[in-house]
Amino acid sequence: MKKKYSDELFPIVDDEGNVIGKELRSVCHNGKSMLLHPVVHLHVLNSSGELYLQKRSMKKDIQPGKWDTSVGGHVDPGETIENALIREAFEELGLENFKYRFLCRYIWTSPMEKELVNSFITITEDVPVFNTNEIEEGRYWTLKEIKESLGKGIFTPNFEHEFNINFSG
Repeated sequence: MKKKYSDELFPIVDDEGNVIGKELRSVCHNGKSMLLHPVVHLHVLNSSGELYLQKRSMKKDIQPGKWDTSVGGHVDPGETIENALIREAFEELGLENFKYRFLCRYIWTSPMEKELVNSFITITEDVPVFNTNEIEEGRYWTLKEIKESLGKGIFTPNFEHEFNINFSG
């Protein structure tokens, strides 16, 4: 039986990503503890340079209904960053056997939580098949289309921040 979101355990890490403890999702996302926990993001591009984005489910506890990074998810206790990336890419978009490259690591703080984001990129012609329990819809966007939509409340603030770091050039 799948655990409820609030029952999930997250590893707690220091600024370098070293595990220093673990805590429940409900505590990490309560807007008070601000315990740093690791997540993975994967930017999926096709050979035309279009970026696949997912529209977050309205059932999500943070930023429901906003367009976001292709893949994003929490690292489980005892799981490596790379294994979390592979697991999340399969769970959210059905992607398997893909090559990826590390982009950056940064700390993202929102009113609800504090995350150590590990960002990666892949280029694939595989057609993503999104998980309807987590994602409302998904599609490829041109970088121009994204740039024209920044700051209009369409995307999650975290996606906009990361887009500006990795794709604004």
